[in-house]
Amino acid sequence: MKPAPRGGQPPRSARFALFARRFEAALGFVVGAVLFVMMLLTFADVMGRYLFNYPVPGSFEITEILMAMLIFAGLPLVSRREEHVTVDLVDHVVRPRARRALRLVVELASGLLLLGLAYLMWRKAQKIAAYGDTTTVLQIHYAPFVYSIVAFLVIGGIVHLVNLLAPGRPGRARGDEQA
Repeated sequence: MKPAPRGGQPPRSARFALFARRFEAALGFVVGAVLFVMMLLTFADVMGRYLFNYPVPGSFEITEILMAMLIFAGLPLVSRREEHVTVDLVDHVVRPRARRALRLVVELASGLLLLGLAYLMWRKAQKIAAYGDTTTVLQIHYAPFVYSIVAFLVIGGIVHLVNLLAPGRPGRARGDEQA
């Protein structure tokens, strides 16, 4: 990190990098907490079922909701680190400059697709909220969770667009280093 200029403010890129690291850490904490709660719930459900013949009521519903939260909360983290599953069909045939261009197209398309999906989910969340949809057993309202999925999709889309513009990304695509 560069030293702060005389005004006391660090450069904009350093402030953004600090914000990105803190945001990534906070999102990682959320993902870890969701996974931990799923683990505790599964443990309690299995122990209750086999030791006391009394499983946790609605554990399947809670697990479904937590699984959705885990997947969509983890999406921006995977996008930020560029750790998506990839298939390198053309990398060995294409020159480094074309690989970089292809990566830019993929980042742009991924960002726009996630933002488009967020818009569609927003519309679905509005319908779910209007209908008052709930889970069957515990009567948990779905709307807050669907709105949080929308937020995670927006964050993931923005992350892809930032990856598109950021020269020093944390998880460079393999092969970009040589070019």
